[in-house]
Formats: sequence, C-alpha cells, structure tokens
Amino acid sequence: MSHFNEDFIKFFKQLEKNNNREWFEKNKPRYFENVKQPFEDFIQEMLHRMHEDDESINITPREAIFRIYKDVRFSKDKTPYKTCVSAILSSSGRKNFTVPGYYLELRSDEVRFYGGAHFLEKNQLQNLREHIVSNLKEFESLMKEKNFKKYFGEILGEQNKRIPKEFKEVAETQPLIANKQFYFFTKLDSSKILAKNFADVLMKYYHAGKPMNKFLQKGMK
Repeated sequence: MSHFNEDFIKFFKQLEKNNNREWFEKNKPRYFENVKQPFEDFIQEMLHRMHEDDESINITPREAIFRIYKDVRFSKDKTPYKTCVSAILSSSGRKNFTVPGYYLELRSDEVRFYGGAHFLEKNQLQNLREHIVSNLKEFESLMKEKNFKKYFGEILGEQNKRIPKEFKEVAETQPLIANKQFYFFTKLDSSKILAKNFADVLMKYYHAGKPMNKFLQKGMK
C-alpha cells in the first residue's frame, strides 16, 4: 500500500511559495492528515523492516523524525518551515548523528537517501582512517561492489587539506583517506513517494549500503 497521496507533494509545492505562519496555520489540518501522520507511518514501516534485518535498529519514529519547524536564530533565511520531511534511520536516530546509518528526505520534487558517516568526531575520524589503512583492500572492494556502485556510485565527503603524516603515503593511491566525511547518496523522483512499493525501493538501497555502513561503524570505534 502507499502511505502517501498526491496532496503530500502538493502541500510542499504550495509551502515553498507560502512559507509563512498564516498559511501554515490555515493548512495545518492538511499537514497533519496528509503529511505528518503518513510520514510517521512510513518511517514506522521502514524501521520495522530494518529491525528485522538488524536488531540494533530499535528506535521509534519519534526518535528518528525531525521537526518541520526551522531554527532560524543563526540563519539568514528566516522562513519558519522546512519544505521537506526528514528522518535518520539508524540505531541511535537523532540522538547521535555520528552513528553510520541512513538519512531520508522527502521533498516536492525528489527523494534524497543518504548513507555513511557524515558527522565524525576527531577521535572517530582518526580511528576510521587507521581502520581503512589496515583494511584497504576490503574498503576498496566494498566501494566496487556491484550493488553499491549501482545504487550509490561512490563515496563522497569534504577533504582535509592537511592530514596526519602517517596517512600521506596511502593518500597518494587512495585519496579518500583525506576525507572528513564518508557518505554516499542517491536522488529519486518524487513520484516514487506515491508508489505502492516505495518502501521496497528504499530497502534495496538500504541493503546495498549496509556492508559499507558496517565497515565505517566498526572503524569509528
């Protein structure tokens, strides 16, 4: 079954043009009925499916889903609402952004699905780099794995201009060792949101990225 109807996409298209409190309050019943509740139900299904595969993923939708209200205190953009819904699907959810998992974002025009390690503390980055150096063939094999290449393509992330000297030699043949983040992602057309098999589609991406997530998680400890 599909958790979403066409008004889910329509709501965000209209919010993009009317990002103000007056419009949002007027359309709040639509938001609760066609956006908030369907998204919670969908995240519940995704978490249930992921838990069946990995028992460490045992969080509630409330622990995974971000609020639609923006924190505008330090932003030049003072529009009050996000024009998407989003959630972190991992063993820790929003409690710990450093845990490798998945980030899902549904927008009016696309679906964004991220995996990997995007927020690493200094000691975690050092540990992960050491892990990659010690298991370089495994790391490169995971990146070349057929389904990972098919669904995500490559590892991305901002790089340090300077890295500890013990990694400089490896960086000559494997430049990713200089990364500050190790993440991967895909974009899908928003029409997928309305499809009955939307959860099935995302689970294919989940399985394709799982071995890399496990490698990164092991290395960060």
